[in-house]
Amino acid sequence: MPRQTTFAKNGDITKSWRHIDADGQVLGRMAVQIATVLMGKHRPEYTPHVDTGDFVVVTNAERVVVTGRKPEQRMIMRYSGYPGGLKKRSLGEELEKHPERVIETAVRRMLPKTRMGRAMIKKLKVYRGSEHPHGANLEPLNA
Repeated sequence: MPRQTTFAKNGDITKSWRHIDADGQVLGRMAVQIATVLMGKHRPEYTPHVDTGDFVVVTNAERVVVTGRKPEQRMIMRYSGYPGGLKKRSLGEELEKHPERVIETAVRRMLPKTRMGRAMIKKLKVYRGSEHPHGANLEPLNA
């Protein structure tokens, strides 16, 4: 038996679509599972320099749960780049207005900060309600 490590190539990987229902899920724990699937670390043929991850569809984003007093205490800050352009909002307010943005940010911060990481985040689709345009034959993500 030869002792050679096989590395995946871009053409060898078939990407599947995974579905996760965010209803009652804790934000951070769910984001870890999503980031693992987007990177492809759930596959035995994972290769660090090749994007081996799957697509992930998240539904019911408005029902995600945050533990403790984080909704009141944690602040979400955005800066426009102009003087006086810092906007602050609590995590609870952000979850009410833009729950998709909160989930995408949590997952983005767990991915590599490289060109490949920017390609991985494009495979994440987050929807506020239970309806999505990606078909009904999605594999469930064990969450």
